[in-house]
Amino acid sequence: MARISFSFLCPASWYFTVPTVSPFPRQRVAFLGLFFISCLLLLMLIMDFRHWGASSPRDRQYERYLARVGDLEATDTEDPDLNYGLVVDCGSSGSRIFVYFWPRHNGNPHDLLDIKQMRDRNSQPVVKKIKPGISAMADTPDHASDYLRPLLSFAAAHVPVRKHKETPLYILCTAGMRLLPERKQLAILADLVKDLPLEFDFLFSQSQAEVISGKQEGVYAWIGINFVLGRFDHEDEADAEAPQELVTGRRRTVGILDMGGASLQIAYEVPTSTSVLSPQEEEAAKILLAEFNLGCDVQHTEHVYRVYVTTFLGFGGNFARQRYEDLVLNETLSKNRLLGHRTGLSPDNPFLDPCLPVGLTDVVERNSQVLHVRGRGDWAACGAMLSPLLARSNTSQASLNGIYQSPIDFNNSEFYGFSEFFYCTEDVLRIGGRYHGPTFAKAAQDYCGMAWSVLTQRFKNGLFSSHADEHRLKYQCFKSAWMYQVLHEGFHFPYDYPNLQTAQLVYDREVQWTLGAILYKTRFLPLRDLRQEGVRQAHGSWFRLSFVYNHYLFFACILVVLLAIILYLLRLRRIHHRQTRASAPLNLLWIEEVVPMIGVQVGP
Repeated sequence: MARISFSFLCPASWYFTVPTVSPFPRQRVAFLGLFFISCLLLLMLIMDFRHWGASSPRDRQYERYLARVGDLEATDTEDPDLNYGLVVDCGSSGSRIFVYFWPRHNGNPHDLLDIKQMRDRNSQPVVKKIKPGISAMADTPDHASDYLRPLLSFAAAHVPVRKHKETPLYILCTAGMRLLPERKQLAILADLVKDLPLEFDFLFSQSQAEVISGKQEGVYAWIGINFVLGRFDHEDEADAEAPQELVTGRRRTVGILDMGGASLQIAYEVPTSTSVLSPQEEEAAKILLAEFNLGCDVQHTEHVYRVYVTTFLGFGGNFARQRYEDLVLNETLSKNRLLGHRTGLSPDNPFLDPCLPVGLTDVVERNSQVLHVRGRGDWAACGAMLSPLLARSNTSQASLNGIYQSPIDFNNSEFYGFSEFFYCTEDVLRIGGRYHGPTFAKAAQDYCGMAWSVLTQRFKNGLFSSHADEHRLKYQCFKSAWMYQVLHEGFHFPYDYPNLQTAQLVYDREVQWTLGAILYKTRFLPLRDLRQEGVRQAHGSWFRLSFVYNHYLFFACILVVLLAIILYLLRLRRIHHRQTRASAPLNLLWIEEVVPMIGVQVGP
């Protein structure tokens, strides 16, 4: 083996030799290094796909569960990355302010802002209500800003001061303001736009104070419900909470049914392609359909939705009862005049009302007219008497009051029923939740057939929901029949429709249309975060950028490095063969020179 000699003369002469490494061990070391690098890259690849790839449905459900639990915790106002927004709901009976917050956008242009309602230190929602409605300022519009001052002062105390100048404020007025003349509406709004910025530093402009239509309010309610249910989350495959999808990566949204005391509302997504319509129906469809994009960029169409939304005034539970009493009063008195009867004119000869429990007595008064009624509890007959109040037309595409209704695919749809839809099924009947038509009809019929004395005794014994009161017991028979007629005869839902969920809360919280409003109003804000994220990434790690956003280039670089190593090893092998061939003659010459010398020494 060849040796390399080193010598050092001071302080003494030291001699030692180091054996040279042959090319074969050098190749083994290179192969071990190549193997180590390949394993390292493979491990990094697995970790990266685990981080960036889609998680399992169980993981997604667990993450959503943790997020819902976090929604009920106090908001961390010390977090500098949180943003805030305010929405004032100026209703007919009063005004409420809602404070929302959201973290920085996650950087995915396909995702919406994760907006949640703010909670105080006691984990209570940050919301405040004042009475009366802002429409009471119609004759004194200069005091409109004074009217809202308590609400904005309340919000200013909860939102961190450093965030005030970047916190948007939206003042949205509904039914009460719609009834005012336009000049009075504008006077109230003008005072708000002029005076509020002088006292509060919130981000507020003229376009952020407006009177919204019933259609806008319905759209906002639809957005809020679907956002809370996670139906705007786009993924490649649906999980247990997204049973079906409209298209790949897009979840099926839910429709909403909301019956209040005075009005009824329905909203649901419709496909872009509809059946052939007459010119009149097509014009009606344009008025009732709302198409909007919730995405942060108009070029991204994953969040474009087409929603049918309609509000029916006079079709709420309480107002429908008044219409029914007017109908009964007029028809009964007309028959009395024609036939000479005295039905309902005295308690001894009352009108037998099929929509009241058996034995319940009541009096209907209209101006100077009085009608005495007594319940007979016939639920089927009650439904028949309510049918004319639906005001249906003969056209196939019409629903309540002859208004055009966009077709519903009942085999691929899902609805949530709120307010009276929940009260009718839960407060007394105790079957709220998943709605089943035949089960509901049987329970409602049994209730109507009970004697009023039995119902009141059950109420005293606490057998009904804590939300039930005597008014609910009295009109439950009527309202259950009205809800049933509206749902199946008015909106044409099949009697065995399986995908209607009646609810008061969604994930243990009340969902207001104001949530949908701020989602829609702030839909372009993620662009700001995306630009900031792009600037940070431009100064970040080149490896992360190349690996995450251009993995093809990254693997090409790996291939080039591997090829270079292989070529280097082949070159080493070639050099080794050349050295071996060149050293063979030298070895022979060395042998020839040594042998004679040995012979000379041995000869004497």
